[in-house]
Amino acid sequence: MRRSALLLLLLTAAAGAVALLHSRDMRAHHARLADATVTATALGPVAHASGGAGPVVLAIHGAGGGHDQGRLLAEAFLPPGHRWIAPSRFGYPGTPLPADASTAAQADAFAALLDALGIEAVTLVAMSGGGPPALHFALRHPHRTRALVLISLAPYAPLTAEAQELPLPIWLYDALFATDLPLWALHRLAPRALAPVFDAQPPTTAKEAAFLDAMLAAFLPVTRRRAGLANEGAAIDPAAAIDPAAITAPVLILHARDDRLAPLATASFTAQAIPGAELVTFPSGGHLLLGHHAAARDHIAAFLHRHSPAETPR
Repeated sequence: MRRSALLLLLLTAAAGAVALLHSRDMRAHHARLADATVTATALGPVAHASGGAGPVVLAIHGAGGGHDQGRLLAEAFLPPGHRWIAPSRFGYPGTPLPADASTAAQADAFAALLDALGIEAVTLVAMSGGGPPALHFALRHPHRTRALVLISLAPYAPLTAEAQELPLPIWLYDALFATDLPLWALHRLAPRALAPVFDAQPPTTAKEAAFLDAMLAAFLPVTRRRAGLANEGAAIDPAAAIDPAAITAPVLILHARDDRLAPLATASFTAQAIPGAELVTFPSGGHLLLGHHAAARDHIAAFLHRHSPAETPR
């Protein structure tokens, strides 16, 4: 009985320590999300982070993200001399899920945010699931779209997600994103073990390693992102079909050939349909283009220099 009591005491102490650690870590994650501005727009509140100076770029995050992931996207891929604004899409931290949460409505919410901020025209840099609403923005607000950069573009209607070859079964993704605890535990014990979940290949530089670690952390807290994750299917809703051939803005598409989350076929289809679109593919790199960030930044810098020139730093 003494041994049983001691074992129970040790288990209780361990559980208490884990609970305290979990609570402390989650408070830190929630505090990180508080570092954003929530702007009231004609279409509802939109949370966003911002930084830099110069012509404005909207940095649109992918699935499971938020304004914090958009910040990482802007810092990793944008050249100096641009002001970036990274909004949370519908259902992600700080931006509620409205009754109409279609990708077209999300594009209009971006426009409403620009109205509230007094900004007329922007370039959009969108990653993965941020691509479909960015395409809708270019279609619905062509006069406000200077240029469009699409990184690891996710499928959108009339395409489907059938060509995806997910690294893990879909039920395991559902389990990981059911509550904060599973993802937190994995991130605590072995954060890089999460990399294959998001089709992230080994980074090749210290800068890429820091980007990967920050991206993995930016999926927490899951509970602040579940509504947005549940809404990602809006992109392949037939009612929200996109005609890329009608887009008139300059478009650059960057995609890895081995991307398992967003099939290359989506990027190829889009590039072929949009008049004058540029498609740059990398032989490897996975969904996050790891191993090719420097080359991707160079391509984006050259593209923006032609279509959204930056201000000369003073």
